[in-house]
Amino acid sequence: MKHTFLPILAAAVIFTAGCQSKSQTTGATDHPKDSLTTTTSEGTSATEQSPAPTTDISKIKVADAKTILARKQVPILCYHQVRDWREKDSKAAKDYIIPIATFKDHMKMLADSGYHTILPDQLYDYLNNGTALPSKPIMLTFDDTDLDQFTIAAPEMKKYGFKGVFFVMTVSLGRPNYMSRDQVKQLSDMGHVIGSHTWDHHNVKKYQGQDWVTQIEKPTKTLEEITGKKIQHFAYPFGLWNPEAIPELKKRGMKSAFILATKRDENDPLYTIRRIIASGYWTSKTLNNSIKNSF
Repeated sequence: MKHTFLPILAAAVIFTAGCQSKSQTTGATDHPKDSLTTTTSEGTSATEQSPAPTTDISKIKVADAKTILARKQVPILCYHQVRDWREKDSKAAKDYIIPIATFKDHMKMLADSGYHTILPDQLYDYLNNGTALPSKPIMLTFDDTDLDQFTIAAPEMKKYGFKGVFFVMTVSLGRPNYMSRDQVKQLSDMGHVIGSHTWDHHNVKKYQGQDWVTQIEKPTKTLEEITGKKIQHFAYPFGLWNPEAIPELKKRGMKSAFILATKRDENDPLYTIRRIIASGYWTSKTLNNSIKNSF
């Protein structure tokens, strides 16, 4: 059965939902809550050049919020699972599960439309310093460490020379249906960017005391050990944030943080960068219209 949505109506339904945890969707693997397990992988070897090392945040002069907010927003898409729908998947879950053929159509549409993928440091330099971007820039982001992002999404993106950002939830590493450490390293070595998505997808608005160490500091160190690179970009679970989180992220070396489609913070827009969820219901035409209407 086909589902047809008007771009704006579909966007309104999806954007208010936030980044949905798998434990809230029927037919999706629950987020594991126990200790980290590592495994090896038989993924393809990484031969592409890695991006330049990231900048030390303590040495960056940050532009004022008014200047940053005045710059035109860059379209940023948020994907989750990339797999075909199953009978047990709920209607709500299908917003976060994009069928393989649909994902391929999305990538082809972006390439045919002349979009060029950019990475977080490029976006940061544009927002903070006004550095020029390629024509029709777009950012592709992936949350939650699902294995299909490595096995299906990354190879499809490679066909078009696209690079993306993979926000990793470290508790899932090496578990069934999730990426291994080796696969995360391969993505990094191929020129994709690895960002933090907490330890176990715990809502940032509920953090107290040692939660900042458990959910941010330790996962950041884990990802830095895996990739050999500084981890300086963060995505809030469910897209939920509060003003108290921003100084904590700054203390821990984060240059930017990504929400979903809610309003950016007027004081710290670099830590509330907007994304839209690419719904599993959206055709390439609907996605194209949603990009234009949302940014």
